[in-house]
Amino acid sequence: MPAFSLREWETLPYGEGDGCIPEHFAGRLAAMAKTSAFAGKGGGVLEERRHELRARGVVGVLAAEGCSLEILPKIDVQQQGGEVVQNAAIRKRLIHMLAVALDLKIETGQFTELDWQRETLLEILIRIFCNKLTDAVRRGMPRQYITHEDDLAALRGTLDLPRQFTRHAANPSRLACKFDELSDDIALNRIMKATIAHLFRTSRNASNQQSLRELAFVYADIAEVSVPALKWEEVIIDRTNRAWQELFGMAQLFLRNRYQTTSAGSVRGTALLFEMNTLFEEYIGRLITRALAGTEYRVALQGGRLSCLTSVDDERAVFQTKPDILIWYAGQVVHVIDTKWKRISSRIDDRKQGVSQADVYQMMAYAHLYKAPRLTLLYPHHEDLSDVEGLQARFRISGQEKIMETASVDIARGDNMVARLRSIVLLATEEVLV
Repeated sequence: MPAFSLREWETLPYGEGDGCIPEHFAGRLAAMAKTSAFAGKGGGVLEERRHELRARGVVGVLAAEGCSLEILPKIDVQQQGGEVVQNAAIRKRLIHMLAVALDLKIETGQFTELDWQRETLLEILIRIFCNKLTDAVRRGMPRQYITHEDDLAALRGTLDLPRQFTRHAANPSRLACKFDELSDDIALNRIMKATIAHLFRTSRNASNQQSLRELAFVYADIAEVSVPALKWEEVIIDRTNRAWQELFGMAQLFLRNRYQTTSAGSVRGTALLFEMNTLFEEYIGRLITRALAGTEYRVALQGGRLSCLTSVDDERAVFQTKPDILIWYAGQVVHVIDTKWKRISSRIDDRKQGVSQADVYQMMAYAHLYKAPRLTLLYPHHEDLSDVEGLQARFRISGQEKIMETASVDIARGDNMVARLRSIVLLATEEVLV
């Protein structure tokens, strides 16, 4: 199956000739993109132009009938080599971001450089899932006691008196029994079986398909349930099945929320997509939480929720705010951080750095509502900015002593992310307390 790759905001021409995707494939991918949950947000997944497809701010994999398209984030990796090598480095960084944001422990050392270059994001995630599930089933499937009701010749468990005297009043040789039986045909295992079947239909990698066949054999005795009928709410992760928490999370990644499967009408295919603005926010938020763990600071993600206005008529609060990251100290908000997956420009090129006026107004509202003396717009670092990540510009809010600043963090560097973010955040936060 032909597989194509491009990075967000880049274009892929379609038609005849080298470097082009056939027009009928482009049409299928564009139609598939329109079925995504992101289709109506921020311009959607793909912009279909006259002779080209343009990726938007959503990354992942679109798989339509006969072809697939991988959209990678625009990360400036300093990798020697051509586009294939650079895309491999970007996949590593994206997998790391997903692991942090989704609280997954993903060991990437099992992949060779050739794997990263040859496989798409989807195939890499499928392989990780297969490896984890294979290790888990070797230790034994989770089981739990399930209550059964049956009419037996001998008593098992307890006698269901109401059912006994209504159904078997004239036939006392049958006993209405109610008993618990240890079973592996439970909601969690049914979800795993549904995930295996779903990924087998999606994967085009021979090794992944073989692993999924072997896993399907292991789950042969588990009831087959369609994805819409799966009982996610019945799964309770506790000390008895803690080892399955990550697999349960990956199953949700493949079957729920950001994962959409369409087979209605003329559109057939699958999509595993992530909105980069949301992923960047979750990734940075979790890393800052780790960075400040054990200090006197407290981190709140998507907290606050103070409203900008109050209705005069009924005192009802409206226009609620949700800052990405609030940092508290001694019961007060001392720092508000909002993440933005945008490429700002150098101050040499633009004194405003291309910062959106709407973002500035938003930060001023946060300054007023949360009484925060320091506010930061945090962007991904790129090669057009200064040589090092961190503080880019500082501004004083007119008529106040509060400082708003722009800062950047280098996503392309995988080393010491927690320590680097701690340095960026504390440098700004501790100045307030001096």
